Amino acid sequence: MDPSPQSPPTKKRKMATSTSTSTAAPAVVEEHQFPLPPILTHPSAAPPTLITQGAEGRLYKTTFFSPDIPCALKYRPPKPYRHPVLDARLTKARLAFEAKVLERCRREGVPVPAVYAQNAAAGWIAVEWIEGAPVRVKINEWLGQRPKNEEEERSAAEQDQGPLIELMKRIGAAIAGLHRTGVVHGDLTTSNMMLRPHTKKTTTTTTSEQTNGVSKEEENAKLLEGDVVIIDFGLANQSQSDEDRATDLYVLERAFASTHPRAENLFEHLLESYKQSFKKGASVLHKLEDVRMRGRKRSMIG
Repeated sequence: MDPSPQSPPTKKRKMATSTSTSTAAPAVVEEHQFPLPPILTHPSAAPPTLITQGAEGRLYKTTFFSPDIPCALKYRPPKPYRHPVLDARLTKARLAFEAKVLERCRREGVPVPAVYAQNAAAGWIAVEWIEGAPVRVKINEWLGQRPKNEEEERSAAEQDQGPLIELMKRIGAAIAGLHRTGVVHGDLTTSNMMLRPHTKKTTTTTTSEQTNGVSKEEENAKLLEGDVVIIDFGLANQSQSDEDRATDLYVLERAFASTHPRAENLFEHLLESYKQSFKKGASVLHKLEDVRMRGRKRSMIG
């Protein structure tokens, strides 16, 4: 789930009078391309917004009880290619397990969204809406401010890469906490991690500093500030196996190299932070070498 804003595939049908005081313009009644899940057809303070659609489900932004409490609602619609009874059982089991994993991670202090409500039989789960942007977006934005010439990039001082190195360490620590609870994510990518801004107080101070003449380097460094939150546990599993944990890291390593090739050499900082934050980190990284070797063999064989 990559909760970066996208334009929902909707069709404007007609104008209607809005009862909300937050906007002066009339509201637009939207006809969704996909039928809304029943839970979202009830009157609410704000219309649901389709954020993204994947192979297994759709992600909506809506509110939870109060207009000022945004939440993310993940809905798994029925699959017409499956037998209805089997599909209902799989959907119910998958969502119930996802909620269980999230609640377990929250209890252990792992940075994941809180579960607000769920109805596995109806195919939906409502979780905390994480403000900010995906880590993928922020890293690419930061890299876009860097020299694009290879020689200039290589000659850049180590301290210039400090903000990204610190982010990599925070990611490593977050994954270590996840694995410590006995959970493997199954789809670790920088798209499935959010960079949540710090509190409003910190943001206000930062804005004040910018008005007093902050250097370009300091301004770019602020792109990578925030707390790392791991999202989308649709493929998660419970496991204490070093093999499964190493596979989790290998999936992230391959995805990181593909998505952020200019920062591939900094992935080692993530692994070092993982090792320092997790008592079994050394054995997991040793197993990671075996997983890499098997991956190379598969690539050679095709």
